Amino acid sequence: MDAEIIAVGSELLLGQIVNTNAQFLSRKFAEMGVNVFYHTVVGDNDKRLAAAIEIAESRANLIIFTGGLGPTKDDLTKETISRQLGKKLVYDEEALHSIQEYFRKTGREMTENNKKQALVLEGAQVLPNDHGMAPGMVVTIKGITYMLLPGPPKEMEPMFLSYGFKSIMNKLKSHDRIESKVLRFFGIGESLLETKIDDLLENQTNPTIAPLASDGEVTLRITAKHSSREKCEEMIAEAEKEILERVGQYYYGSNDTSLVKELVKELTVRNLTISAAESLTGGMFQEYLTTIPGAGKVFKGGIVSYTNDVKANVLKVSDKTISEHGVVSSQCAMEMAQHARELLDAEVGISFTGVAGPDEQEGKPVGTVFIGISFRNGETKSERLNLVGSRAQNRIRSVKYGCHYLLRHLTQ
Repeated sequence: MDAEIIAVGSELLLGQIVNTNAQFLSRKFAEMGVNVFYHTVVGDNDKRLAAAIEIAESRANLIIFTGGLGPTKDDLTKETISRQLGKKLVYDEEALHSIQEYFRKTGREMTENNKKQALVLEGAQVLPNDHGMAPGMVVTIKGITYMLLPGPPKEMEPMFLSYGFKSIMNKLKSHDRIESKVLRFFGIGESLLETKIDDLLENQTNPTIAPLASDGEVTLRITAKHSSREKCEEMIAEAEKEILERVGQYYYGSNDTSLVKELVKELTVRNLTISAAESLTGGMFQEYLTTIPGAGKVFKGGIVSYTNDVKANVLKVSDKTISEHGVVSSQCAMEMAQHARELLDAEVGISFTGVAGPDEQEGKPVGTVFIGISFRNGETKSERLNLVGSRAQNRIRSVKYGCHYLLRHLTQ
């Protein structure tokens, strides 16, 4: 079964809300073994919606609509589909009674346009709305199944899980499921990673491997299709093993993890505390760290030393270091990390100093960054970065590299 999801609503096109419905449905379809090849978003316009339906009919045998089932004039999904399919709209008595009862219980006046929500396509299977008023519906015509769902996620998601899921499963000839695993890499570019696994990408069938780059990271999504979950997991594990044999040194975790999550996990396992001193990142490392549940067990605190005065007077970076090497230097980064660790009595100290942009500093180009790492029972060292990107990108990547380097030092 090949599906297309059509989200209806001008607010989506205006960027006022995010299309989380399509994300939710795509995940569920993957579990069911339904292929989702297209997402379409169309505004509250009957002509454009009709054109989108015609295109979807040419390439899908399951079309899911979300939104446009409400009482107002711009809620036109079922009216447009009714004309496209040549199906009359009729009142569903149960839905109409439910709407009337809602208004009776709340003591509000029910206007005539609210009855519109009880209209359904003639002959359709009605999907009750246990969390709202407008029911959903499913109808199959000439080999194509049309499913209409409400737009609000709090109504759409339970309706699909309670009624829509079963309806589609009953229509599936094959009950293959789709399982995926995301492998996360840092410190290697997308093009180099692809080169190292080029033959795997060229010869893939089942499972498939899809690369994706984002903010200096690279992910590989391995997707397997089979009737058995265990077989899917076995196929994914085989592909993962082959990938990690080639680029495992850059791998740091899978699925929904992140570099900072892995760092908190590693510090927790080792019973280590950490403190930070930040200049160009302005507290971003500490912000990322404290979004992770359990960070309070490992994070002591930090100092945002954005000016030279704070570096000298609070972090006690020596005048000699500042005058001879500057604040954008390996020496300054190491002193910042060491003194942050000592001031806050942590086992590990980390620091960030550099040139985020847009102008150079101390004769050093934009993207020059030094990360200091200091261990209570070990050495203090620094890492240099030469980043290319916007001010925002340089700051984010500096934080990620800090997590990456610290993880590497801890695990090696």
